[in-house]
Amino acid sequence: SKRRIEPFRSASKEKTALAASTALRVLIEEAPYWEQRSGASWSGRGQWPTSWISLPEADLPRPPFVAGYRLRFTVPDEGLNERDPVRVHVTADERYELFLDGERVGRGSERGDERHWFFETYDLTLAPGAHVLAARVWSLGPEAAFAQHTVRHGFLFSPEGEAALALMGTGITDRWEAKPLPGYSFLPVLAAWGTGANTAINGAAFPWGWETGAGEGWITAEKGGKAVSKAAAPNDYDPTRVRPLAPALLPAQKNDRWDKGTVRLVSDPGGAFEDQTNAIPVRSRDHLSAEAGAWSALFAGLGAVTVPAETRRRVLVDLEDYLCAYPEVTVSGGDGARVRVNWAEALYNEHTAKTKGNRNEIEDKFFVNHWYNNDGVGDLFLPGGGETETFTPLWWQCGRYVEVLVETKDAPLTLTGFAFHETRYPLERESRFGASDARLDAIAPILVRALQMCSHETYMDCPYYEQLQYVGDTRLEVLTTYLLTHDDRLPRKALQMFDLSRQLSGLTLSRYPSRVVQIIPPFSLWWVAMVHDFSQWRNDPDFVRARMPGVRTVLEAFLSYRNTNGLVETPPGWNFIDWVTTWKNGMPLGADIGVSGVLNWQFALVLTRAADLERQAGEPELAARLDHAASDLAEALQHAFWTPERGLFADDLDRTAFSEHAQCLAILSGLLPPAQQASVGENLIASADLAPTTIYFRHYLFETLALLRRPDLLLDRMRLWFDLPENGLKTTIEMPEPTRSDCHAWGAYPLYHYAATILGIRPAAPGFAAVRIAPQLGPLEWASATVPHPSGGEIAVRAERGADGALTVTVTLPGGVGGFAQGAAGEPIVLPDGARGHVVRLS
Repeated sequence: SKRRIEPFRSASKEKTALAASTALRVLIEEAPYWEQRSGASWSGRGQWPTSWISLPEADLPRPPFVAGYRLRFTVPDEGLNERDPVRVHVTADERYELFLDGERVGRGSERGDERHWFFETYDLTLAPGAHVLAARVWSLGPEAAFAQHTVRHGFLFSPEGEAALALMGTGITDRWEAKPLPGYSFLPVLAAWGTGANTAINGAAFPWGWETGAGEGWITAEKGGKAVSKAAAPNDYDPTRVRPLAPALLPAQKNDRWDKGTVRLVSDPGGAFEDQTNAIPVRSRDHLSAEAGAWSALFAGLGAVTVPAETRRRVLVDLEDYLCAYPEVTVSGGDGARVRVNWAEALYNEHTAKTKGNRNEIEDKFFVNHWYNNDGVGDLFLPGGGETETFTPLWWQCGRYVEVLVETKDAPLTLTGFAFHETRYPLERESRFGASDARLDAIAPILVRALQMCSHETYMDCPYYEQLQYVGDTRLEVLTTYLLTHDDRLPRKALQMFDLSRQLSGLTLSRYPSRVVQIIPPFSLWWVAMVHDFSQWRNDPDFVRARMPGVRTVLEAFLSYRNTNGLVETPPGWNFIDWVTTWKNGMPLGADIGVSGVLNWQFALVLTRAADLERQAGEPELAARLDHAASDLAEALQHAFWTPERGLFADDLDRTAFSEHAQCLAILSGLLPPAQQASVGENLIASADLAPTTIYFRHYLFETLALLRRPDLLLDRMRLWFDLPENGLKTTIEMPEPTRSDCHAWGAYPLYHYAATILGIRPAAPGFAAVRIAPQLGPLEWASATVPHPSGGEIAVRAERGADGALTVTVTLPGGVGGFAQGAAGEPIVLPDGARGHVVRLS
């Protein structure tokens, strides 16, 4: 689960295995190389031969700022001898872009934290002759995204091989130079508070051509401390100056030009540039149709647009899908002009941004992205009048609609290029699904796109507003990923990062990486469940075993909050459960202060999963302890929350509030007697006054319905998803309308249930060593699915209902994988290892 290694790293499946093995060799086999080169005693173990470099202390600006680094060097005619191409390891604080001879090599550093700073690895082809390495390194400090950590500004470039080290290594050669890159300023984003500052670039001040080594003002970079390997456990280091390094865990993010988009409005906004256009409705009667063709050609890469002097233009582009991208604008002339590139997920019915309606519709609607004093979601480019100036922000933007505002002064401005370069984790759908209900197929692309748009260097709750990896969201995103692709590198990183976030209390942070601390205790429990999920859906017991110390500390933290009645008092923090409209801040009664039945049942459920993890880890005594704790807690819950007259568990000790959440968690825990479980299930379905699950928590309702074998109700509760296409949505939303976010991948999990519930494809043993096939078609006549298996193969299942109501199920399994099939009644039917088109009939 490591980084792709090549100058422009692709994400092809064929190269993924090479990435893992190569980076692992760098980490393990070559660790002695780093130690030998350090020439240090045991206390210097893990030191790299290279050092960090920076602007000299006297020239170091206060964040936010951007710096450039360059190295002009010559490869001798005989080459560098040791290796062709040259392998190099690169990182920076906070982030960098690396260029070789003016061409971008890559971006980084992959997001981690101060104790686990990631470096990227590239293979560079260096022909004999003169070359220039250049890096753009920025430090935004308090203006950076919440997910971005920092220690201190710096850059590191560490090639392998004696000759390459002497020629290019930072801190070894003294020919690395640096300078602040002028022309940058930064704009706050307000409503999109977690995403970091927007970029403003003044072309008149910007040092064009710096990435080729051109320009004045370069000074010798200052050598800093030695680079230190995380793997070698350095001793006695100053955490305010040293970042322990580890190989990046993920492949390079996608960087593909977006080839879709329609110009839906070209208009003259009058004098609205300074005040923005929030209050100006989009109206077809304002459309300058004679100019639309030229603008369309510009965005297609087929032409240019000249905006005359003293002119304003407003151009609305429908990208036709949700997109995370770096905009790239190339201009000529236009000294004193302004180009604003604004982003929105949808247009609003009101300029006060209350409701959105159908996302396809724009007439009489408002492009509102929370601008105040020119602050919002978007970037500002100020052409300097040069012949060719190409602007692009430091970080990507996202949405479906782009508003381009152009204002010229005394000189005309020619836009010669306008492109969007999609960026995201290279997650592609390998699974397949079909069913007799066409609605399921119709929404599948929406579900996939939502997950893709929330998958980057970490998972994200949403790309537009926060860009933070929350445990609750991530568990659902990871489960969906398991059913979508063989690639589990992003799930692995998520599990590790949450593990690294644990506090002295034992609880994880609610979101990580994040330099802004927030604790949601129920999310710590869901992280434990994530570890159990991985142990079932993927086959890497060593990885699971490494998470067990963290699992134990989370559980011990919760066990420490038990009162004399054996119930958990609500831990300090935000005990969020779900965005139920009648709950304060997403918390049921008792979850803020007191005792919550919902939170206690969640803990009971997770205790059972953790006990299973201990058994897998070969710790039967620890498993027995957790089993006893779960049983004792379930007994206490029966006394405190069971309400016989309703046949339900209450949320609060006074038994005044009831929710779907409490019933689902009680059933999923497996701790109820069979008769009571059936009764709770019946009353869950029949009771109309329960606090309902919303999009996020409905996954657990779907899991409960799977256990109760009620797929008909699952399809009925998917109406919100079935309405997405009619509302013009391209991704899943955060909550029922009116929703804040149009792209929240915690709603992509129906993809999981397509295979795991409707076709009933689930692990029957740790590591997915065996499979259980238990289809539940409900009202469907047929369904089929193909899903990835950690062996590298696939599981294919097709189930068809006969006239007698029985199911004919055809199963294909990877070699060495067996299992069983089971219907609603009757004994399990054994499936032979590596079955190919094996047919069984299930009642």
